[in-house]
Amino acid sequence: MARDALDDLDALLVECRAERAVLVGHSLGGNLVQAFAREHPDRVRGIIVIDSTWNVGPLSMVERAALRLAAPALSLVPARQLPSLMARASAVTPEAVAWAEALFARMPKSRFLDVWKATVSFVDPDVQTRADVLLALIRGADDRTGNIASAMPRWAAFEGVAEHVIPGAGHIVTWDAPEQSTRALLDILEEWTSADTDRRS
Repeated sequence: MARDALDDLDALLVECRAERAVLVGHSLGGNLVQAFAREHPDRVRGIIVIDSTWNVGPLSMVERAALRLAAPALSLVPARQLPSLMARASAVTPEAVAWAEALFARMPKSRFLDVWKATVSFVDPDVQTRADVLLALIRGADDRTGNIASAMPRWAAFEGVAEHVIPGAGHIVTWDAPEQSTRALLDILEEWTSADTDRRS
């Protein structure tokens, strides 16, 4: 699934004739754009990663064990309980929780587990390298999924970039805090555009 997603992104950029694209990815999408930029740094201007773990960041023994055991543990959760469990883990505001539960309810349990396995497949903690493209990080202050709340600050420090933390938001930050999330995205893009302009002048 992970390889297929990378190939699909490749085909989309070719079809759109996008050169040196800025890629924005949330959750699994964040893992995807990290991997794509690592494979094709010459085709990517920058990546904005939203509520996603650091693909090549170091993991403690506890984090490695949690990563290994998460899929088996989730497979034991009854299918009828999984949407509510995941919605409450992913969102904070009542409206976002309700939207997330409705979305998860439409996803068969087997597909959800496939998505989780695809996410894990991108994680390679023994290859700690710096990004070859521009990087920006956004997360909800109350993200409780995986190790994102601890990995993103470490990642920001390693790369020497700012971490944009949105208060009152969880993993699905764009649903919990849409205006603040949009503002953070626009601020990042404006900063990168201004830097390009300054270099050309």
